[in-house]
Amino acid sequence: MMDSMERATDPEPAHPSGLLEAAVNNLALGLMIYDGNDELVFCNKRYMEIYGLAPEQVRPGTPIKKLIQHRLNLGLKAPSKPDEDIRDLIGSGVVRGTAVQEFADGRIIAFTIYPMPGGGGMATHEDITAREQMSARLKRQLEVGREQEEDLRIRHLQFDTAINNMSQGLCFFDAAHRLIVCNDRYVDMYDLPHDRVGPGTPLAEIVDLRYAAGSFPAMSTEEYLRWRNNVAISAEPTDSIVELKNGRTFKIRHRPMPDGGWVATHEDITEQRRSEVKIEYMAHHDALTDLANRVLLNERLEHALGRRIHREEMVAVHHLDLDQFKAVNDTFGHPAGDKLLKIVADRLRGLVRETDTIARMGGDEFVVVQAPIRDPAEATALAQHIIALMSEPFELDGHQAVIGASIGIAVGPGDGLRPDRLLRNADLALYRAKGDGRGTFRFFEPAMDLQMQTRRVMEQDLRKALPAGEFELYYQPVVNLASNEISGFEALIRWNHPKQGLVAPATFIPLAEEIGFIVPIGEWVIRQACATAAKWPANLRVAVNISAVQFRNPGLMQVIVGALAISGLHPTRLEIEITETVLLHNKEATLAVLHQLRALGIRIAMDDFGTGYSSLTYLQCFPFDKIKIDRSFVKDITENAGSLNIVRAVAALANGMGMTATAEGVETSEQLDRIASEGCAEMQGFLFSRPLPAHEIERLFLSGREPRSDLGRIVAA
Repeated sequence: MMDSMERATDPEPAHPSGLLEAAVNNLALGLMIYDGNDELVFCNKRYMEIYGLAPEQVRPGTPIKKLIQHRLNLGLKAPSKPDEDIRDLIGSGVVRGTAVQEFADGRIIAFTIYPMPGGGGMATHEDITAREQMSARLKRQLEVGREQEEDLRIRHLQFDTAINNMSQGLCFFDAAHRLIVCNDRYVDMYDLPHDRVGPGTPLAEIVDLRYAAGSFPAMSTEEYLRWRNNVAISAEPTDSIVELKNGRTFKIRHRPMPDGGWVATHEDITEQRRSEVKIEYMAHHDALTDLANRVLLNERLEHALGRRIHREEMVAVHHLDLDQFKAVNDTFGHPAGDKLLKIVADRLRGLVRETDTIARMGGDEFVVVQAPIRDPAEATALAQHIIALMSEPFELDGHQAVIGASIGIAVGPGDGLRPDRLLRNADLALYRAKGDGRGTFRFFEPAMDLQMQTRRVMEQDLRKALPAGEFELYYQPVVNLASNEISGFEALIRWNHPKQGLVAPATFIPLAEEIGFIVPIGEWVIRQACATAAKWPANLRVAVNISAVQFRNPGLMQVIVGALAISGLHPTRLEIEITETVLLHNKEATLAVLHQLRALGIRIAMDDFGTGYSSLTYLQCFPFDKIKIDRSFVKDITENAGSLNIVRAVAALANGMGMTATAEGVETSEQLDRIASEGCAEMQGFLFSRPLPAHEIERLFLSGREPRSDLGRIVAA
């Protein structure tokens, strides 16, 4: 833009009558001019609006001190006295300065003082509380400013300075689409040559210059001019977002003038738009893997289901859960787990099409929406590829991790027409896949829904069973084969369901472990078993099964010690039975607890020996008191040489290591003879007695036998 001082010496272009005078009274900035005596010469309407002044309060000759006092009366937060402010701001030798005023009503007003060559000065005042209303204020200022055109010409330098300090680009065009005035910001925003843009320049020429500079939107010159002309001749204010090919984004606020011209502000909102796009992206994507999140997944799934209407297309939803992912976190740490999740995301991206969607549901769960498909076989193929790819080793900072994946698949529209229904059914299918051994996939079947509803009801009933007193302990005798006498009893829990009757442990214990309810149930079993056994003869032990979930509970030791202390049962009469799954997770911590229990005198037995993968290894880690041979080997001992050899080997191993070998599930005399001949020291099974309630045990086996005094008691810490 031509320097204002240079334009002052050139012939003024023809302007509408009163235009500059009108503009001064309706500028976005409040304007006041004072003379060398610090008295008001002139102020515009905006200045009066900002400070709520009446015309009689701003007559020429009004002392500036009085106007400043009026600001203080409005609630101006002044750090010093009015007299000091006046001396600081308008005293002799004042230099140009900008300050910010804060008012008690929350308004913030910035003002800049420009000294005049002959004394006095000019001050511009801007209400920066509502910058968005700038265009409207400019329009009002122009309408009123026509009445003061002569004064505006005289003070052209000051107005030009104020306009060129705006953060937005500003331009005025007349009804003939010729430029009246624009600021430097407007010229710089569009990379226009300053010497080619000035009053009287046609809009079409400015557009050509913009296209030559590369500052144009994705349309031709003719298309852009046609759009801009349509906006210009409209009598309605218009706000437009224009994206340029150079990557910038501008917000144009067009405000029509009564004479057919218009005023417009141009604001660079590129960074704002980028931030909005980034926020929008973050709201729909997982921060770790950059995959879709639940919100975007629902939108994509809704769209996929909507577009298949009236088409022979289907939508497959794969709910994917990583197997053994927790072991990776526990072994290598969470950073390694996060890296694995990123690799999983990359592998999934390599398997799907552009029309498919991958989402992370949280943790180690993912969903793949496969759409469209025409046959469920396509879903089968993808699931097989995913399982195969997830089973390949993962390289994690020099370590190798091997996991797997289980997948549940629901296919719409047959398995659901709504996203929530399809996702729920895919989750049910995933539950079945994990229950069937993991590392596989299952399609949803209607029966799964019924099973899950039944499971949900059982979960609700299970949580109410403990406080309702519905659990009961049954006891099965353990017989010493050498003396042919009962050496103790194994405590086995039963659930007396109010509607279903007696519920076996195999039905509800897995569910209790899954939902974590096994911990309070297990605590009740320990206390109840100790209290009951304390009434029996002192030579009889009681065995209690402890699950892996219970063992991970840090309060287990306190529960056992408390149960022994309250019941008075000597620790040597309590036997804890565990399976090798207890040792699979955090083996060191588990072994530490086992040694603490052994130190108290409590006996430790390994249950279901031979059914796992590492039983022999664990015998080296801890000196168990007893090995219980699983009933699956005892069942076929008279018919299957393999089972006989296993029983023989385990019994020999136990005897060699100083452990007791106990055979479970003995039901026939032939089985008894076999296990006895192979060196088993104890047996339990239906041949001797089924599990019975405590009162039946006492009536059948302990009647007439007097309890003996215990050797001692453990005191709770």
